[in-house]
Amino acid sequence: MKVKNIPQHKQLKTAVLFLVFNRLDVTKKVFNAIREAKPPRLYIAADGARSSKAGEAEKTTAVRDFILKSIDWECEVKTLFREVNLGCKYAVSGAIDWFFDQEEMGIILEDDCLPSQSFFWFCEELLERYKDDRRIMMVSGYNKVQNHNLEHSYFFSNIGGIWGWASWSRAWAYYEVDPVRLQELYQHDFYKLGFLLGHSIYKKRKEHFSSLLKGLDTWDYQWSFARHFNSGLSCVATRSLVANIGFGKDATHTKNGYDEVTNSEIVFPLSDNKVVIADRGYDKKIHAKIGMLHKVKILIKGVKNFFKK
Repeated sequence: MKVKNIPQHKQLKTAVLFLVFNRLDVTKKVFNAIREAKPPRLYIAADGARSSKAGEAEKTTAVRDFILKSIDWECEVKTLFREVNLGCKYAVSGAIDWFFDQEEMGIILEDDCLPSQSFFWFCEELLERYKDDRRIMMVSGYNKVQNHNLEHSYFFSNIGGIWGWASWSRAWAYYEVDPVRLQELYQHDFYKLGFLLGHSIYKKRKEHFSSLLKGLDTWDYQWSFARHFNSGLSCVATRSLVANIGFGKDATHTKNGYDEVTNSEIVFPLSDNKVVIADRGYDKKIHAKIGMLHKVKILIKGVKNFFKK
């Protein structure tokens, strides 16, 4: 169903990178949202199957085949299909490198990040608006708080979610999969100056970044570090335009719990926010939501929903 508040005469012109792996059920739902938006260039990246997981090769093949057979609109398709498993850290970061080697700006979606239709046009408009503003490093369609600062269509944050986001090659150029300065900053607490929101927030961020030194198989903490280290802001939609539908046993990092955030539409034309300053109220709310008590509440809710089925 078409969303009335999106200017349908305006064809999407922004490229989309679709990161997939082995989950056909969620992939189908997210792909159908991409198919409705009809991006002119679709990049598909998939990590290889793990040899230790029986039957995974068939699952990864099914995902790739489904996407390639289901592209029924006119677009340029590029694929990066790994033959061996690189893991989350190198597969995802390498795919984004590949994407921004060819695109000045673009939208990134993982296989479990279900966007509303207005997400695509929201990203496209802000990518164009802030393409030369080096203060801005990311556009985020996912809003953990769901509704915040509704006076405008978006606000700015020191954080910003990567479950449905967009950026520029000029911002991604700061990314390092193994940040060379992280060890120095960790030892001397230099990056403490970047968190003026209280000790608990600083402590949580320090835990995140220090986990990279212990070999955590992830890519997103490095992206967060790159933005913090370079004082980069994120544009965050006031209403969450993306929902994570991938919680479950087949997920890589979201096996447990439940995410209460739903995707919604945003009104066009967008209401511009001219105050380019991080919203500290939002950043504090985010850190409260990733606290242990909130995680326990979400886990309990997830268990209750499971037994309702």
